[in-house]
Amino acid sequence: MKATWEKIEKNLGVLEVEVEADRVASALDKAYNKVVKKANVPGFRKGKVPRPIFEARYGVESLYQDAIDILLPEVYTEAVNETDIFPVDRPEVDIEQFAKGETFKFKAKVTVKPEVTLGDYKGVEVEVAKVEVSEDELTEELKRLQERHAELAVIEEGAAASGDIAVIDFDGSVDGVPFEGGQAERYSLELGSNTFIPGFEEQVIGLSTGDFKDVEVTFPESYHAEELAGKLAVFKVKVHEIKRKQLPELDDEFAKDVSEFETLAEYKEDLKKELLVRKEQEAKGVKEGKVVDKVSENAEVEIPQAMVDSEIENMMRDFDNRLRNQGMNLEMFLSFSGQTTGELQEQMKDDAQKRVRNNLVLEQIAKEENIEVTEEDINKELETMADSYKRSVEEIRNLLTSNGSIGSLREEVSLRKTIELLLENSKEVEVAESTEEAAEDNKEDK
Repeated sequence: MKATWEKIEKNLGVLEVEVEADRVASALDKAYNKVVKKANVPGFRKGKVPRPIFEARYGVESLYQDAIDILLPEVYTEAVNETDIFPVDRPEVDIEQFAKGETFKFKAKVTVKPEVTLGDYKGVEVEVAKVEVSEDELTEELKRLQERHAELAVIEEGAAASGDIAVIDFDGSVDGVPFEGGQAERYSLELGSNTFIPGFEEQVIGLSTGDFKDVEVTFPESYHAEELAGKLAVFKVKVHEIKRKQLPELDDEFAKDVSEFETLAEYKEDLKKELLVRKEQEAKGVKEGKVVDKVSENAEVEIPQAMVDSEIENMMRDFDNRLRNQGMNLEMFLSFSGQTTGELQEQMKDDAQKRVRNNLVLEQIAKEENIEVTEEDINKELETMADSYKRSVEEIRNLLTSNGSIGSLREEVSLRKTIELLLENSKEVEVAESTEEAAEDNKEDK
């Protein structure tokens, strides 16, 4: 096989390939073996028609498309490897020659991974803030812990308020006609969560157990279901019960229940240390992001739209997985939020472009710095994953190898090592104290 690559634009080129006639013959054999199983020829059982009779009746040309479908993917992959290019989108293939006894010639217009011209990536300055835990932050964390350990109690009397859980039946219709997804029984709705159509939850607030109400709402003009967009809907709502969070008292008993400490004072001291560690980790993440962003801004790269579109697909898939972990899915989210898939993808566009750019720049730095991922690095990652998933290292390795993810793991480790190199070579500039904070400090000093 012969393969040549010629760049015609920055990220676009033409791959010319010529494949030997004997491989064409082999592909035709495979195509015949596939097609003959369905061929109907009088006097022969299916799958038993001799090749000469088949070709005489149907023509050898009837095998060409199947043979191309068999041969093209494998020779295209070989040509990509031979010319050392990195396609980022489906190629536009133009078949120039394919016939029995002849070579197979085709051209493929291919969008490839762009070249990156690096700017300064060592010694970049990043602003960092002093990491400490304030009393307000400690108080807020204790409030969150109260919420987490709150118990839901059924309210026998009184009206539903924001923050309550209303267990309801609802039956929605537009112009008297029920619509798909508009009905549910004993649905637990957190009032004030803004998960339902705008205006719905506000009308449930104030209802009591056993109440019935016709809730009228208008679907947003941008609602994903076109037949409902902008329409007035009526939901017949019945309230079965109302549940309200009962917060535990912040005292020594609370500390004993949620920790290993005997007093609230001891627990608060330990919690403050935990918050400090968490904030230090968050600060490191923020610093990493700033360093990578600055290094990326210093580089020059033209990103193909195909790479951005691919990243948006990945982000949508990840978002759907996160929703499923929360008991929802993407379809339900779009229904409740009134957004379309296109609108959600548009919101992700800038972030996707930034991710692609940053990854390209980091990959180029890894090449420049000869950053290598050793088997020891991979083994450490596998051990961490095995510990997290409570499975053996070999199980995790076999799983990643079988689904083709071991290469992605290697790339992830390479990017992480590259970021560590950038952090080690960056310069920290402490954020100046604000005028208000300085004035407050002066007051305390006096």
